[in-house]
Amino acid sequence: MTEPGKVEFDYIRGNRILTMSSPIRIQQIELYSSRIRLKEPFVISLGALDFAENTLVIIHTSSGISGIGECSPFRSIHGETIATNMSVGSEIARHLISANPLDIASCHALMSKTIYGNTSIKSAFDCALYDILGKFENLPVYKILGGNHPRVLFTDYTVSLGPVQKMVNDAVQIQQNGFPVIKIKLGGTVDEDIERMKKIREAVGLEIPVRIDANQGWSVKDAEKILNELSTLNIQHCEEPIARWDYMNLPLLRKNSPIPIMADESCCDENDAARLIQLDACDSVNVKLGKSSGIFRAKKIIDLAEKAQLKIQIGGFLESRIGFTAAAHLALSSKNVNYIDFDTPLMFAEDPATGGIEYGLNGSIHTPDKAGFGVWVDENYLQKQSKQIIN
Repeated sequence: MTEPGKVEFDYIRGNRILTMSSPIRIQQIELYSSRIRLKEPFVISLGALDFAENTLVIIHTSSGISGIGECSPFRSIHGETIATNMSVGSEIARHLISANPLDIASCHALMSKTIYGNTSIKSAFDCALYDILGKFENLPVYKILGGNHPRVLFTDYTVSLGPVQKMVNDAVQIQQNGFPVIKIKLGGTVDEDIERMKKIREAVGLEIPVRIDANQGWSVKDAEKILNELSTLNIQHCEEPIARWDYMNLPLLRKNSPIPIMADESCCDENDAARLIQLDACDSVNVKLGKSSGIFRAKKIIDLAEKAQLKIQIGGFLESRIGFTAAAHLALSSKNVNYIDFDTPLMFAEDPATGGIEYGLNGSIHTPDKAGFGVWVDENYLQKQSKQIIN
């Protein structure tokens, strides 16, 4: 029989069920706008960005444990902005006050009941909850998610979409800086993109692996033509070649493409993943916390991809090292994560994080083996940001 004042519940963590009594409660939530200039514009087929316009969520609990999460809303992908994050985030926060932060499934149910969509801001709450759970159990989050030993991850580095010679010069610089893979943004006309890739390969050679990302920039007909034209250029995969809503055409494009197809914007959550798998529409999926509403649902995508023997990439948007540290713990939770795309914190003119992942030589990434995520925000930076406090 449950004692007065106590609540008992079960929640699933990995492959085991943990029963908790006298759960801790969420007492206060802080929301911060975080706008950081990039060293140079980041350009994709959906537009150019001069700033990382992010949102931080800090959750404080009755036990004295606090957790942090960060999201990076993209207007063209999430339909979210800092302004909507702060507005919707304050509403979500009011519904989470007094909730048990360890019962992450119930917290997600509360967020879904509060508002549909808004996956970016929900991911920041989700990450803060997992940070609390890791600290509560005195374990790194990757171990809670089923990972064993931390391993060194290796990220690619991205060439923004632009004039051919600028892209060539950037690719050469990335190669000289020792990154193991070059990622190239495309999504222009057929002739432009073919020229971009051929000129880049002439400059860097054929040995270094290359990934391309059209960000939905091609029609089906153009995508097929471009991908066949680039078949000899040692390309690992092509991310989201056509519009996300046109996923019914992905199976035919995949069949006719000599280059493997990776689903990105068309694969936001586990429902999207299940649909793409049923259609046999892609060779791999790009999992991002900001698309999936966080780790809770991202793990469901990974589980489905593993069963379908799809390759997995863990990526992100324009989060700082705070957000990408959470993504690194997710990546370490599965041996089937084949690709890492964690370069955007290296593009920041200012670093707001303390602790967290560390970038080493040749694109290497080292993840802290501390309770929770092992990352926080610099207090001096935090004091300069606009904020809301919800009790």
